[in-house]
Amino acid sequence: MAATTSTFHCAVITPERVILDCEAQSVMFPAHDGEMGILTHRAPLVCKLGVGTLRVETGGQKQLFLIDGGFAQMLNNRLSILTQFAQKSSEIQPGDAEKTLSKAREIKIRDEASLEARTRAFRRAQIQLKLARSA
Repeated sequence: MAATTSTFHCAVITPERVILDCEAQSVMFPAHDGEMGILTHRAPLVCKLGVGTLRVETGGQKQLFLIDGGFAQMLNNRLSILTQFAQKSSEIQPGDAEKTLSKAREIKIRDEASLEARTRAFRRAQIQLKLARSA
């Protein structure tokens, strides 16, 4: 009988660096249309990411990250998350997050593009503040 494993490989990569490279029991991430959960032996998947909290459970511990867009691929028990921006919750300072939130509120809405930019910046800042306060 074949042995089964309860973990899968998870990598979070930005253009600057590899943020995370580990074996995980579960991962939750913000897809463009809602939250997506991944467990071992999941069927192949490619998904566009949104702005939100990435939760990775490894060895009974949870790691939290802010991610902003990109793509996720699950293939052959390997999850790859490619994103323009990722930040570990422990790296976020509450004061910096509050300043970011204030700046997002100050973005002037002139057209559809500026509304979308303000909404995205506001969402990202809210998540940063929430993660900073929970760390």
